[in-house]
Amino acid sequence: MPLYSSYKILRQDILDKKTSCSQLVAHYLRQAKENEHLNIYVEIFADEAIKKAKALDEKLKSNPEQIGRLFGMVISIKDVICYKDHQVSAASKILENFTSLYTSTALQRLLDEDVIVIGRTNCDQFAMGSSNENSIYGPTRNYDDPTRVPGGSSGGAAVSVQADTCLAALGSDTGGSVRQPAAFCGLVGMKPTYGRISRYGLIAYASSFDQIGTLTHCVYDAALLVELMAGEDKFDATASSVKVEHYSQLEPINKPLRIGYFKSALEYPSLSQEIKDKTLHFIQAQEQAGHTVESIEFPLLEYVIPTYYVLTTAEASSNLSRFDGVRFGFRDASVKSLDDLYRKSRTDGFSEEVKKRIMLGTFVLSADYYDAYYTKAQKVRQLIKKRMNHIFEHFDLIIMPTTASIAWEIGHAKDDPMAMYLSDIFTVLPNLSGIPAINLPIDKSGINGLAIGMQVFSNINEENLLFSFSNHVT
Repeated sequence: MPLYSSYKILRQDILDKKTSCSQLVAHYLRQAKENEHLNIYVEIFADEAIKKAKALDEKLKSNPEQIGRLFGMVISIKDVICYKDHQVSAASKILENFTSLYTSTALQRLLDEDVIVIGRTNCDQFAMGSSNENSIYGPTRNYDDPTRVPGGSSGGAAVSVQADTCLAALGSDTGGSVRQPAAFCGLVGMKPTYGRISRYGLIAYASSFDQIGTLTHCVYDAALLVELMAGEDKFDATASSVKVEHYSQLEPINKPLRIGYFKSALEYPSLSQEIKDKTLHFIQAQEQAGHTVESIEFPLLEYVIPTYYVLTTAEASSNLSRFDGVRFGFRDASVKSLDDLYRKSRTDGFSEEVKKRIMLGTFVLSADYYDAYYTKAQKVRQLIKKRMNHIFEHFDLIIMPTTASIAWEIGHAKDDPMAMYLSDIFTVLPNLSGIPAINLPIDKSGINGLAIGMQVFSNINEENLLFSFSNHVT
């Protein structure tokens, strides 16, 4: 079976009887079996996917006019997205054997359009990490080089598409957790405007940052998935009520755009020369296409990482307080008191990285340090938002490298938390300001056969422009 890189082609082949949903599922299950060594999935829904595929094949025969807009698309879901009557663990012992009581709004909207879910993918525990090494299930490996990381925290989701075990994947992006693994794995990774897609049914890391995103081979598939998932939701008060546009129409760019790039990003000390050269080449290509491209001063770049980690750890401290060993998930069996129950269950249930972030968040929220850290970080976040709003008064899009380096070797940065945190330097800005951002695979074998990605940002709720431009340049 050919490697399908676009749902348009796949759907047409199904309608033309060149393949079927059952054949597709069988192919993807074989691919998943052949790539078990990459540790992509924490659970594969094989029997369920086969049954759903057969039902869809029958639906096409009996009621072809009733098939959904995603008929036959096989997807994976990150292990932080709830799916009714299926386990969800956030790759953590604290949620051991927990079965979800409901389906997330985003996933339900895709199921309503006849999507097939093949399984749940490995990730950094509670989406906290940039390498997919912080998981109770062990690290996921990059398909292009199994000695290297796939990025994180949606590393398993990225490799599930990269290794052709499904056509698309749902991940979550709190500070780059969709875009960074997309860059490392040569995929399109899309993070919409904050609130564009409901967070109902997404296990929370940092509620004012988290956003469900997509990992696909092409821009069209990302646009279609976002279009179908987006929109207001009575279960999520932060979900946007702004009208959802027809993103998947991918209207052509019919006018020159004003595109900016941050000079400070290209001068960042850890940015590899190869990625810098690719970025400059991408910028030159846009100038040659007739767009105006200008350098933008952004002196706040050095503050985005400390601001991001102060605020996200504070929110994590609050969000993860519900995992206490009392109501659900893991409970230490040796406890003799309520205090023991809390302490031992959380000590054994959370990984070192998660405990580190909980403690840091609790610290910055404490009475003695609240104003010095949390309040100050909120003020810096507002400065960043204001600066971005000002920039978008003069520019349509912003270009920035997605990562400062290619995928590193497994274990290389695990014992250096600062190096790991600083790897997010280019991806956290859209989450801090709430704007949409997309990773584009500008060179899938750029350095030693490993992919290089480029980010493009647009203003809030301007996904239409972002998708159209991205489709034009890829």
